[in-house]
Amino acid sequence: MIALLGLLVVAACGGSTQRAWVPGYAGGDTSCVPYARARSGIELQGDAWQWWDAAAQSGRYDRSRSPRVGAVLVFMRTSRNRSGHLSVVTRVVNSREIRVDHANWATGRNRGRVARDQPVMDVSPRNDWSLVRVWYPPVNDLGQTSFPTYGFIHGGRLMAEAR
Repeated sequence: MIALLGLLVVAACGGSTQRAWVPGYAGGDTSCVPYARARSGIELQGDAWQWWDAAAQSGRYDRSRSPRVGAVLVFMRTSRNRSGHLSVVTRVVNSREIRVDHANWATGRNRGRVARDQPVMDVSPRNDWSLVRVWYPPVNDLGQTSFPTYGFIHGGRLMAEAR
């Protein structure tokens, strides 16, 4: 399972080809950046990891370590996650758990799919969302892999989307 999660990170926002439907995933064949842009209404460019600085430079979007519905959670670029990742907050469950919609958080035949209502847990020592674990539907687990994040970009709008 750890090897599977490792592969997941490498593919986080890359390209894809058409895939079969699996539980927890919806149709689509996209990466996280255009999906987050369309879903949140936040109009930023660049790779996922570049959105944090782009939001500050644009002067149009607030950034924080506090989740709100419609915000985009920005994952840092790491050696295992070279493009970073973006997730759109759809629900704040409590101070340590949110639900997100995001694209391309999988590998293999599920790469490029849109995952909806997926749990994300804050596992940071200071409860500041700087380190998270992300639900991975194909294995139905949060796993043991923690991912560093910059925080949340606010100011867009959660776009209505047929479920």
